[in-house]
This record gives sequence, structure tokens and C-alpha cells, in this order.
Amino acid sequence: MNDMSRVAGAQDDSADAVAAPRRPRWRTPLMLAVPLLLAGTGGYFWLSGGTTVSTDNAQVGAHVISVAPEVSGRIVDVRVAENQRVKAGDLLFRIDPEPYRIALLEADAAVGNARLVISQMESGYTAKVADIGVRASDVALARENFRRQNELLARGFTTRASYDAAQAALASAEAQRRSAAAEAQSAQAMLGASAQGGHPQVEAALARREKAALDLRRTEIRAPVSGIVSQADKLQPGAMAMQMLSAVSLVGGGDYWIEANFKETQLAKIRVGQPAEVEIDAVPGKPLKAHVIGIGAGTGSEFSLLPAQNASGNWVKVTQRVPVRLKLDQAPARPLVSGWSAHVTVDVGS
Repeated sequence: MNDMSRVAGAQDDSADAVAAPRRPRWRTPLMLAVPLLLAGTGGYFWLSGGTTVSTDNAQVGAHVISVAPEVSGRIVDVRVAENQRVKAGDLLFRIDPEPYRIALLEADAAVGNARLVISQMESGYTAKVADIGVRASDVALARENFRRQNELLARGFTTRASYDAAQAALASAEAQRRSAAAEAQSAQAMLGASAQGGHPQVEAALARREKAALDLRRTEIRAPVSGIVSQADKLQPGAMAMQMLSAVSLVGGGDYWIEANFKETQLAKIRVGQPAEVEIDAVPGKPLKAHVIGIGAGTGSEFSLLPAQNASGNWVKVTQRVPVRLKLDQAPARPLVSGWSAHVTVDVGS
């Protein structure tokens, strides 16, 4: 009976050994790894949490240049389309040049007329100088006649009337010589040169000619910088282009920046030159390196059309935002668009 009990007990132990599953070896390390990972992640964020500041209130900035014609006229030729890339100096559109070409011809004629007038004045001056010589000869003759009449009167061989006539003739000749000299001096003054060495009338005509030539050149409106054409739909052949009124815009030119509006409570550690990371919302997963190049001198509300009046009785304190400008350290993989949203993280621990 005892032997049978021992055999039955051995069978029960074997059955228990088979029924009890063996615990996997990887369970214990896994159970330890989870809390270690959580602790490491928490420690990392605890240690690095104060070394960066970030904001998603950021936009891509670019220069937007309004191109306005410097002369008015009807558009006769358009060379660009919306979103077209252009280089500095490329022709954008052309204004009807005919009125300005005619104005240039009139200015050329005015220059020729002014030179003709000056030539006539020079001839008149030359004649006045020659007349002075004639009047001087008349004075010499009248003086000699007067001398003879004076001698004859002293010797009693002439009358008092002849003496007086000779004296009057001498005075008249001298007066005519002085008059000729004054006229020559006046003609010379009319020919006086300006500070540039030319006659003022000719220089004024030349200046008007230069203005007419400049206006004619300005009928061709060219790109002042390289960039992307925007609002080109306003350029239509036959439409009127008004002087100094924006006709088209150029955006970018490759010079982009990031304008990040940080809260005033985040500015304590931000300094110019600190590195940053920028992620453009339109280009996710491709962060760009950048650095801080400037911190705004005023909050956004200070430069608004209607700044807040904090002296009023219903004032509520609101955390203000200050623009911080960042420059990209690397060229983006695709062209940026002015106004795109971005997420900026500045490493204030550097």
C-alpha cells in the first residue's frame, strides 16, 4: 500500500511539473526597462527643459517690393506672369513710349533753338565791340576839330559859334562812345557763363532734354531685384499705369527670415547669436538650422494702428509678445513662401 502511494505521489508531482508553465527570461528585463526608460526620459526633459524656449507663433518673412512706374501711360506690353521668377533688370512691362519720344524731339529742338539764340547774342556782342571802335574814332576826330577851333578862336580867325559847335560835337561823340561801351557790356553780361561753364539758357534746355530722355527710358519698367512676381493680374495691355502707383509686386529674392513672436516671459535668456531650429509647417519633418539676429524694440501692440491705452480704468494685463528675428543658416529644400507658419525652438543654453 505504501509503494502504491509513493508511485501515485510521484505521478502527481510529474503532472504538476508539466502543468506549471516556465516563466520567459525576457519578462524581467522588460519590466525593468520600462521604468528605467520613463525615468531617463523624465530626467532628460528635467535637465534640458530650461535650456530651450519655443513658440509656434512664427512666420516666414521676405522683402515685398512694390514696383511702381515713374511715368504715367497706357500699358502696351506685358512680359511677366503671376508667380514667375525674374532677375534684377528683367523687363516687366512697357508703357506706350510715343508721347515721351515726341517730348524728347521737342526737347532736342529747344536745345537747338537755345544755341541759335546764344549764337545771335554772340554776334551782337561782337558788333557792339566793333561799334566802340567806331565811336572812339569819332571822339578822336571831334577832339582834334575842337582843338583847332580853340586855337583859331584864340587868334581871332573863327567865330564863337564854330567853337561852340566843335565843343558840342566832341561831347556828343564821347557820349556815343560811352553808350556803345555800355551796350557791349550788357551784351557780354547776357553771354555770361554759369558755374558749369555753359550758358544758362542752353543748360536749361539740355536739362529738359535729359528729363525727356529719362522719361522715355522709364517707359520700360524693369525688376529692381530678383524675386517672384506677385499681383501680375493687374498688368493688362491697354490698362492705364499711373505714376508712383504700385502696378506689381516682387517677393523674396532669396532673402528670407523667420519672425518669431515670443512671449515677454520667454525673453529673459534669449540673446542675439543663439542657435535655433525652425520647422516650417508646410515642409514638415525637415527642420532648418537658424540663429537669432535681432530682438524687437517694441511689442506688437505698440506698433498697431490703435495701441492699447493701459491708463484706462478697464485695463487687463495681457502677456505681450515681442518679435524675434532669425536668419536661416541653410538653404531650404524648396522655395519658401512669405507668410508661412513655423515652429521655432531657440537654444538659450548656448
